[in-house]
Amino acid sequence: MRSSLNGRRTGRVVAAIALPVVLALGTAPVLAAPSPTTGEVAPDRQPSTAQNGVALLRIVVPGQAGVDRLNSLGVDLAEYRKPVDGGVEVHAVLSPQEARELRGLGFDVRDAISDQGDFAANQAERRASMASSAAVTAQADTLTPLRAEWFTSIDDRRFLSVEVKSSATDAETVLTATWDAGPGTAPGSGGTATMSRFTDAGKYMYHRFDTPLPLTATPTRVTVTSSRGGSVTATVTKWLGAKRRAPGRHYVSDFVDHYMDPTEVTGRISALAAEFPRTAQIIDLPYKTNGYRRAAQAQFGTVAAGTLYVTSKAYGSEGGNDVSVALVKPDTASAPLGVTVNGKDVVVNLATDGSAAIASTARQVVDALNSNAAASALLTAATYRDDPGAGLVTAAPATRLTDGLKAPAAVQRAPFQMKALRIGGKRDGSKVGVFLYCQEHAREWVTPLVCVETAERLLRNYARDERTRKLVDNLDIFILPTVNPDGALFSFYDYNMQRKNMTNHCPANAADPASRNSWGVDLNRNFSVGSLFDGYSGASTFCTSAVFAGPAELSEPEARNEVWLTRKYPNIRFAMNTHSYGGYFMWPPGSYKEAGREVLPRADLGTENYYWESSRNILSAVQERRGTAIWPGRTGPVPDVLYSAAGNSADEHWYNRGIIGWDFEVGADLYDATAKQFQPVGFQPPFAEGHEEAMEFSSGQIAILEVAQSFAADRERPESKLKVTARSGTSTTFTFTLDEPANVYYTLDGSRPTLNSRKLTSSGIREGTQQITVDRTTEVHWFSVDIAGNVERGYRPDGTGGNYRRERVEVRGDR
Repeated sequence: MRSSLNGRRTGRVVAAIALPVVLALGTAPVLAAPSPTTGEVAPDRQPSTAQNGVALLRIVVPGQAGVDRLNSLGVDLAEYRKPVDGGVEVHAVLSPQEARELRGLGFDVRDAISDQGDFAANQAERRASMASSAAVTAQADTLTPLRAEWFTSIDDRRFLSVEVKSSATDAETVLTATWDAGPGTAPGSGGTATMSRFTDAGKYMYHRFDTPLPLTATPTRVTVTSSRGGSVTATVTKWLGAKRRAPGRHYVSDFVDHYMDPTEVTGRISALAAEFPRTAQIIDLPYKTNGYRRAAQAQFGTVAAGTLYVTSKAYGSEGGNDVSVALVKPDTASAPLGVTVNGKDVVVNLATDGSAAIASTARQVVDALNSNAAASALLTAATYRDDPGAGLVTAAPATRLTDGLKAPAAVQRAPFQMKALRIGGKRDGSKVGVFLYCQEHAREWVTPLVCVETAERLLRNYARDERTRKLVDNLDIFILPTVNPDGALFSFYDYNMQRKNMTNHCPANAADPASRNSWGVDLNRNFSVGSLFDGYSGASTFCTSAVFAGPAELSEPEARNEVWLTRKYPNIRFAMNTHSYGGYFMWPPGSYKEAGREVLPRADLGTENYYWESSRNILSAVQERRGTAIWPGRTGPVPDVLYSAAGNSADEHWYNRGIIGWDFEVGADLYDATAKQFQPVGFQPPFAEGHEEAMEFSSGQIAILEVAQSFAADRERPESKLKVTARSGTSTTFTFTLDEPANVYYTLDGSRPTLNSRKLTSSGIREGTQQITVDRTTEVHWFSVDIAGNVERGYRPDGTGGNYRRERVEVRGDR
C-alpha cells in the first residue's frame, strides 16, 4: 500500500496552515538522532478543523545530510536552521500522519511550534478585530455645518452654496445634500447633490460643491447626510444683497474706456494730482524698478550640434543692440581659433583641421570669447543650458544682438519711477489711512483700471457728492495702480502672459534667449513674512518658475516700495491688493508650511468676524453693478479657499504692521445658462467684460473706504452676553454672543479679567465660536473689545475697577 508521504495533500499553511508536501521515500533513511520517546510516538494535537491537524513541528537531525534527506523526501521545511545539542534543528509543516511516518523512518520529530489551535486563535482574533473596526466604521460621523447660503448673480439667477465638515476625514466618506423648495415644502423637493471633498496639502478641510448649484426655487433648509450615518440640517441664509444707499444723482463714474499700459496709468494719476491739487498729490516711491529693458542676445547653432549664445554687457537700449558676432570659417587648413574686435563687431575665426573643416567646439568658442579682453567687455558667452559644448559649431554671418523688446519707442527703456496717488482733504497723517494697490502680476490687465476708476470717482465726485466728500475728508487714501510696471509693459508688448517683473536672476544655464519669457520675480512671493526662505509653501527657488520668490526676501524694488509706503505712513490701517481672476475675496493668513499644513497664526476671533462682516458690505457693493456675486466658498482666509502663497504682500502688511488687508481676485466666473456651468473669464477678457469688472470692483474699493471710515468714527462700545448651549448632569457648555465683531477675554476662577486672560476663539476653520465646558458651578467674569479698541462698559482691563461682566454658570450635579 502506498504511503501517504508519497502523496500530495491540498491547501497551503504558513505557521500552522497546510502546505503541499511530497515525501518521496527511498530505501534506507538517513540515521536520525535517538527519539526521546523510546518505542512510542508522541501524540499530535489534532483539533477538528479543515486543516486536518497540520502543525509546524521541530525536527532535529544529526547534520546537513539529514536536512538534505528531508528535502529529498519532499518535506515542507521552513527557512530555519539552528544548531542544537545532537545536531541541527529544522522546522517542518506536517500532518499527524506525516509526522508518524517520519518518526517511523527514524527522524527525531519533536513538539509543535504552532498548530491548529494557534491557527484558530489567530483567526478568532482577526474576526474580532475586523468586527471592532467595522463597528467603529459603522459609527455615525458628526457633521458640522459651516455655511449654507443662497445668492443671486448676473441676470438674477439663484445659486446654492453649502459647506459641511465631517468628523470622518477619510476619502471614503460621501456627503449628500438635499434641500427644500421654500417654506412649507418637503425636504428634498428643491434638489439633491453629492458634495466634493476639499483637501489641501493632503489635509481634509471640509465638503463643498465644486461650484454653486443653480436653483429653481429659494430653499430655506438643507440636510446633509453622510455615508457613515451622520446627518445635519441647517438653515439656508441669503449671501450678499444688503441694501446700500444709492449714489447721489450727481454722482459720476465710468472713466476707463480701454486697457492701459503702466505709462498711461501713471500719466493718468499724475494728471489727476495736477488737476486736483487741494485733495491729491503724487508720491514718488524711492526705489526705481529695473525698467522695461533687457540685455541683447544672439544664439548660434542648433541644440543637436554645437550651440552657444552670447549676452551683451550693456542693456540693448544702451548699446547692447549694436553689438554683432560672426563665426567665420577660414579657407585654410589647420587654422587656429581666434577672436578679433572692431568697435562693437566681434569676429570669431574658427579653427580648422588638416582638411580645412571646422574643428572648433561650442565650448572652445565660448572660452575664446570670454577670455578675450575686448570681446568680454562687450558680452559674455555660454553653452546652451549646461551642455558640455563638445559639438562642433557652424559658421554664421555677422549677427546683431537684440533685446527683442517690441514696445514702441515712446515706451521708455529705463528704470521706472513708480508713483502713488495720495487723496485726502487733510493729508497730514491724522486720518485713518487706506492703501489700494493693483497689478502686482503683470498680465492682470483689468486691475490697474480698478485703481484708476476709484481715483477718478473720488476726485471728480468730491465737489458734487456728499458721501464721497466725507470719505475724502475723513480718510488718507493711497492708490498705487501698477505695482509691476516693467512686467506689465512686457505683457502688453511682448508676452501677454507675463506674470512676474522683468528682472533676470537666472544663471547661465537658464538665461538663453529661449527662456526670456520665463525670467523675473513673482512680486507677490517676494515679501518677508511666511516666505519661501522661512520654509513656507507656494513659491519656488527656480528662477524660471511662475512663482519664483527671488534671490532673497524683498530683493525687488517694487516690493520694497510697498513696504516703504506702509512704514512711511503708519496711519495706514487698511489695504486692498487687487488681482485677477476667479472672483475671490480673501485675507490673511496667506501661507503655510506644507509639512503638517502649519498655517501662519490666524487672526483672532474678533478680527476674523470683522473680516467676514466687512466682506458682506464690500461684496454687496460689487454686486450692485450687474449682479456679480463672489461665492461664499471663495471668500475667507487665503489657505482656506485657495492655496498657500508664501511671501505675499497682505501677510507682510498684516503681521509686520497690523494692517487689515484683503485680496480681490476680480473676474468672477460667468454662468453659461446654455451649458449650465460657470465659465472662467481669464486674465485679459474682451474689454467689454474687463470694463464691467473694473466698474464693479471699483465699487468694492469704495466700499472698503466706507469700512475704514466707519472704523475711524466708531465710538460705540460692544455688548456681549453669556449663552448656555448644553447641559448634562455633570457639565454645562456655554459661549458668548456679541452685537458686533469683538474679542472676549474671560476668567473661570473668579479673578478680574485682563487682556492677558483667556481669549474666546473659533471652534475651528470656518466654524462658529468656541464652546466652553465646565464640570462644576463656575463664576465667569469677562469683557469684550471691538476692532476699534472700544471696551465694553468702559471697563479698564489694566485698572482696578470691577465693571466687567459676570455670570454664574450652574452645573446640575454640583450641589
